[in-house]
Amino acid sequence: MLPTESGTKNTMWNQLRIGHGYDAHRFADSLLPGKPLVLGGVTLPHDRSLLAHSDGDAVIHALCDAILGALGRGDIGRHFPDTDMAFSNIDSAILLQRVVAYMHEDGWKAGNVDITILAQAPRMAPHVPAMQERLATLLGIVPAQVNVKASTTEGMGFVGRREGLATYAVILLHRDPVAQ
Repeated sequence: MLPTESGTKNTMWNQLRIGHGYDAHRFADSLLPGKPLVLGGVTLPHDRSLLAHSDGDAVIHALCDAILGALGRGDIGRHFPDTDMAFSNIDSAILLQRVVAYMHEDGWKAGNVDITILAQAPRMAPHVPAMQERLATLLGIVPAQVNVKASTTEGMGFVGRREGLATYAVILLHRDPVAQ
């Protein structure tokens, strides 16, 4: 029999949750006016923007999906649909702040985050520390709890052809003892 959250036992099953998120965006042909390349809440110098209803921050979008998945609350499109003009060109950090609020409302805290960015360009390594710092701040944790890494696809697929980029995020949530 599987344990349930309605039980009174303080077991691992109702104290931990894991979520996985994914997002991908296509690059525009050039840098669009007022739409810099933003990943992990950090503006990166690049000659092309990402096409998206919001600011296109695929790192934050994947992280939001990971958190929402761990909470059992669907996905980012359910909460922030691209048909709603209120989210047009919105700073994705605002979306993450709302998702973090859901997390806290439900009595959870972030344990650690692991993010993988797949991109041929631009180079991510110089920006990883700033991304870790920004994401940690948004999540209310320390940068050591946020791992960001990048990889290429060795020229294969849409990422390899520099048509866009993709991001995967995994998060471990744990019960907030203060909320219990």
